[in-house]
Amino acid sequence: MRFLTPLLLLVLARPATAQPTSRPDFWAQQLTYARVQAAHARCWPGLLARLQERRLDPARLEVFFRLIKTRRALEVWARNQGDAAFLPLGSYPLAATSGTLGPKRRAGDGQVPEGFYTIDRFNPQSAYHLSLGLDYPTPDDVLATGLADPGGDIFLHGSDVTAGCLPLTDAGIEEVYLLATAARAAGQATISVHLFPFPLTESELQQRAASPHAAFWRGLAPGYAYFEQHRTPQPPAQYAAPAPATR
Repeated sequence: MRFLTPLLLLVLARPATAQPTSRPDFWAQQLTYARVQAAHARCWPGLLARLQERRLDPARLEVFFRLIKTRRALEVWARNQGDAAFLPLGSYPLAATSGTLGPKRRAGDGQVPEGFYTIDRFNPQSAYHLSLGLDYPTPDDVLATGLADPGGDIFLHGSDVTAGCLPLTDAGIEEVYLLATAARAAGQATISVHLFPFPLTESELQQRAASPHAAFWRGLAPGYAYFEQHRTPQPPAQYAAPAPATR
């Protein structure tokens, strides 16, 4: 009889899939803030009607955000827990943009990051009304900068000003913030945000083959294609580290 190693025993003991754990207290905590209360009163009835039209249950809600820079709008996708595919729920135009096509590589460069991120902060008292923070810089971002300071504090937020963030107007961020809050309260621990320069199709990539960012963009392309085909983000373990960008 072969003996199982402790590591293998640990792997076998893990559940096949992690089950979402609802957090109704998260709603309660967010609603202690005046701006969230006001946004909830203004926007939630309309958002709830939109969810119901698509047979989406707020108690089982999951959301996904995607931005394609050339389209200048944040796409919001949603599904019920356990569903395979996300459905389009809305699109929120950017109120301002900064930088050019290409990733963020140093503090103060005015660039909006490109790549695969998650929401890591809810700020109900933002200087820009409400805001959702991205986990930029990721280890891949830090690696790509070399010795440069990659910067940080990249947010989806209100208002119409930016120096690398994603402003959606106060009205836009209220809806996005409430949807993210509902998903977190329903148990979605990881809310993914994909940021792309343009649709990463082969024809678009070929048109920009001479760009110094071409190899980096090709590294992102499989993640873009996976969502286009399956309407769900590619599992993080399958992402290949994008090639470093040059400036």
